[in-house]
Amino acid sequence: MTRWRRPAWWSVLLTVAAAALFVRLGLWQLDRAAYKDSLVRRYAAAAVASPIPFGKVAATPPADAFPRVAVRGSWLTDRVYLLDNPHHDARGGVEVYVPLALPGDSRLLLVDLGFLPTAREQAPALPSLPAGEVDLHGLYLPPPGVGLELGGDALAGQAHWPKTTIYLDLGQVAKDLGRPLYPRVLALDANPAARYQREHPFDFSSMPPSRHRAYAFQWFSFAVAVVVIFLVLHRKRRPRRTDIR
Repeated sequence: MTRWRRPAWWSVLLTVAAAALFVRLGLWQLDRAAYKDSLVRRYAAAAVASPIPFGKVAATPPADAFPRVAVRGSWLTDRVYLLDNPHHDARGGVEVYVPLALPGDSRLLLVDLGFLPTAREQAPALPSLPAGEVDLHGLYLPPPGVGLELGGDALAGQAHWPKTTIYLDLGQVAKDLGRPLYPRVLALDANPAARYQREHPFDFSSMPPSRHRAYAFQWFSFAVAVVVIFLVLHRKRRPRRTDIR
């Protein structure tokens, strides 16, 4: 029959607290994995949906959806922004953004043309954009996150176009243009004939859903290990038998 030593109150409290913390961290990782899975599913569904008029979602886009929209406007071809952040370092290139002026609207719509591969330390050769009004289709997406921005507004200190930044902040872009922007950007539909490449807007290369699940398993394992260690430390050892001759 297994016998146990009476544990101190602080050891019970410490064990319960540690196990609860590890379980909570594991559940959080599972929640993050589910969230990223849902992003992928919603994006895939939106990419093949029929476009809706931009005006229906322009000012108040749905928080949990990425509508595919149709919009008409004119390019501000002399106001180009190049996003050159660490996400592009492995391939070499920039994400190209150009404002679109809508008829009779003071607000501008920032359009993501796509990723333009460029050799390192070379200025990108930007394809020309048509003059006059154009009809565009694409996904109305949240702007890329700015992360931890250091050094302040990089756009204000540049006098020539195109302007380059490692973060894309719509507030800074609006200030730079002197006109308000819509709260999201238009990511154009992929065009096989264009030099621009359309990539998945959610970069999971560093933390895909599968890695979140692996971390969840790790945290749950720590919770089990804490309980096992507690039981082992408080199990009474049977006295050794000694032979008497």
